[in-house]
Amino acid sequence: MTYAVTDDNELIVDYSAIADAPTPVNLTQHAYFNLAGHDAGDILDHELTLDASHFLPVDAALIPVGAMRSVEGTPFDFKTPHRIGERINQSDAQLSIGHGYDHNFVIDRSNEGELALAARVHEPRSGRVLEIFTTEPGIQFYSGSGVGSDRAGKGAHVYARNSALALEPQHFPDSPNRPDFPSTLLRPGEEYRSRTVYRFSTTPASS
Repeated sequence: MTYAVTDDNELIVDYSAIADAPTPVNLTQHAYFNLAGHDAGDILDHELTLDASHFLPVDAALIPVGAMRSVEGTPFDFKTPHRIGERINQSDAQLSIGHGYDHNFVIDRSNEGELALAARVHEPRSGRVLEIFTTEPGIQFYSGSGVGSDRAGKGAHVYARNSALALEPQHFPDSPNRPDFPSTLLRPGEEYRSRTVYRFSTTPASS
């Protein structure tokens, strides 16, 4: 893995791997974000946009089950910006399983393997914006339902449920057992390459 910080307010993460035997490879990272600040409450007012027309429904173990499902008409439709907390408590079987959002979204892309915008997060009070570009076919959105500890963190702050979110570019979970998913198999003589770009910017803050 190679990390690079650019003059354009970007953090670029490049992954590469080789294998001496056929090996499933699906690399990502579980970075947490709260664009309001580490001690500024939850992320439910963050506005999220996902360039994804489908997501993967999961079973009780959060493993994808069945075919990908359209987001249209569901709380999983982030094709246009929505507050994360806007529909998180709706009566929906998938939200109940994940205690919120903990699902892989299928990125809409025209060219496989090219860098494309997958997600945009806007925090209206500060005006901070995070855009995530990736070469991966999916992105896991986790709304932080399991975040919580009685241990103090940075600045003696104690983190609670939904105090941060994660957006993880990746191949689809359980791909080795799902031939209908994009393959994660890396064979000898091949090289795995993946890139994720986190781009930060600001808009005028709301009052």
